[in-house]
Amino acid sequence: MAELVYRPVIGVAKTLFKALDLKIDCQGSENIPRSGGAVLVSNHIGYLDFVFDGLAALPQKRLVRFMAKESVFRHKVSGPLMRSMKHIPVDRSQGEHAFQHALASLRSGEVVGVFPEATISQSFTLKSFKTGAVRLAQEAGVPLIPMALWGTQRIWTKGRPRNFKRQHIPVTIRVGEAIEAPKDQYAGAISRRLRDRVQELLEAAQRAYPVRPKGADDTWWMPAHLGGTAPTPEQIKAAEAG
Repeated sequence: MAELVYRPVIGVAKTLFKALDLKIDCQGSENIPRSGGAVLVSNHIGYLDFVFDGLAALPQKRLVRFMAKESVFRHKVSGPLMRSMKHIPVDRSQGEHAFQHALASLRSGEVVGVFPEATISQSFTLKSFKTGAVRLAQEAGVPLIPMALWGTQRIWTKGRPRNFKRQHIPVTIRVGEAIEAPKDQYAGAISRRLRDRVQELLEAAQRAYPVRPKGADDTWWMPAHLGGTAPTPEQIKAAEAG
C-alpha cells in the first residue's frame, strides 16, 4: 500500500522540480545500500529536505521512511500522505514510541531518514547532533549513511517565504560512504564522527555549488562564515534566549 502512494508522490515532486527548472546535482547515491536496513543522516536547512534526500535514494531503488514531527501527521493534507508512505511520526513527549517504530522499520530492511539536528538550522551551518540516529543504527545492526544538501534553503526555509518561481535554483546533494555503528562503542563518539563526516560533505556541496549571491539583497541564504548575512548560531541563540 505504501508504494502505491509513495511512487505517485515522487512523480508529482519530479514534475514540480522540472516545472521550477531546478538544477539538481546528486553524487554518491551508490553509497546507499540496494537492500537491507540503513539510517540515512542529513543536515537540515529547508522544509523540502526530506524530498531531496529521498530523491538521492531512488537510483538504488530505495524508498526512505522519514522521521518527522507529529504535527505534520495531523495536517489534513500531509497527514494522510505521510501515514500512507509509512513515514514515522515523532512526538517529542513520547520519543520512545517513535524510536521503537523506526527500529522495527530498520529491522524489516527499510531505509530510515533522520535529521539529527532535530530542527532546521537558520544559520545554515551544522548544529550539534542528537544521538538517536546512532542508537538506532546500533540497535538494528545497520550502517549510517551520511549526506548533505545545499541550496534547498533558497526554495523554502524557516522564516522566509516559499520561492516556487522558475528561477533555475541549483540543489547540490552529496552522499558519503557508510559509517558502522558497533554496539560496543559510545553513541556520542560515533555521533561526533558522523557529524564531522556530514560537515565534510556539506563543505564539498558548498564548493560545488555553481552560483553565488547576485547582490547585497541576495546574501541571506549564505552563512556568515562564507560572507553571507544569515544569522550566526550565536545570534540565533541570543534571540531565542531573549
